[in-house]
Amino acid sequence: MKKSKIHPDQKYIDGIGANDSAIIRSIYKNYVPKVVFYVMNNSGDKDQAQDVVQEIMILLFNQAKANTLQLTCPFDAYFFLLCKRKWLNELKKTSNKGVTINEDFASINESALDLVEQAEQFDEKQQLFDMMFQKLGDKCQELLKLSFEIKSMEEVAEKLNVTYGYVRKKKSLCVGQLTQWIQEAKNFKSLKNN
Repeated sequence: MKKSKIHPDQKYIDGIGANDSAIIRSIYKNYVPKVVFYVMNNSGDKDQAQDVVQEIMILLFNQAKANTLQLTCPFDAYFFLLCKRKWLNELKKTSNKGVTINEDFASINESALDLVEQAEQFDEKQQLFDMMFQKLGDKCQELLKLSFEIKSMEEVAEKLNVTYGYVRKKKSLCVGQLTQWIQEAKNFKSLKNN
């Protein structure tokens, strides 16, 4: 399999990750109307379309921050496909019926489909992590959040007004508990294999 070249539209992903207001305005001006039109023509309204867009923008922001997304297709195709699948999944949840996603494979870039699958897997992993993170106690959450932001455990210890040794041990215990809960989750094995 050949290595795909990064598409020039990667600027949109980078812009979302950098919270670049010009890029975000451009996305809302150029790409969101197509999503709104699609949702409104498929059993939805404008507010629901905006909710879908917002969730996808958060997903893209998280992917950009985690450096897990290298765009190999036009942003428009990727963004629309993510939004379309999100909306169809919402319909599926509310109707309790199966929703078939009929993709016109001749018109959809294969690269976009691969990226959408990666995004969906990333989102599922993020949701599992967030759910288990919320189960941790307040002290563990605070310590881990600080260690994600600051990186230097000496600075974390100083900020929490505790010793460096305590911070290292407590972080190890918190990460251990979080890891155990994630691994015990019902959907962990399927997410791990993706």
